Amino acid sequence: MNRRQKAILTEIIIVLLVTIVAVVAILNVRHYFNRRAAKIAMIVLGNRIRSYRAEHGIVPSESWVEGQRETLPGKNRLGKLYYRGMWIDFETEPNEILAYTEKKSRSIMFCHGFFVLRLKEVLIQDMDVNVNIEWIQKREFETILSQQQSQMEIEMQHE
Repeated sequence: MNRRQKAILTEIIIVLLVTIVAVVAILNVRHYFNRRAAKIAMIVLGNRIRSYRAEHGIVPSESWVEGQRETLPGKNRLGKLYYRGMWIDFETEPNEILAYTEKKSRSIMFCHGFFVLRLKEVLIQDMDVNVNIEWIQKREFETILSQQQSQMEIEMQHE
């Protein structure tokens, strides 16, 4: 190969590498913003559930939550929302998972997991403070949820 061919080959390799790096970066940035929008939607939903509970004394029904879901900012990024209000009673522990949504990840920077709203967050009376949404990785989440779910809940979820 002469000098000109080597220069062309080097330029092609550089362009390919820069393109690959740019595509990977764009995909990760896109994933970050999608995940952030989902978290914001969960925070807004948690604040609305807290307001409902403060006004009515109980957590809202699943149909109420589904109605609220339609007006959430970032609702399209939220994915399937699982609400466990039906299984919450006066003896339920504050660490019980009230609502969650799964966020699958194909990103090299972000892992697969769940955004989780715990009951203790809607029990707080201070309306000026946003609820805290936790990020829990898939394995840990499945362990926690399996400890909290009754057999009847598991059966109803699979129907």
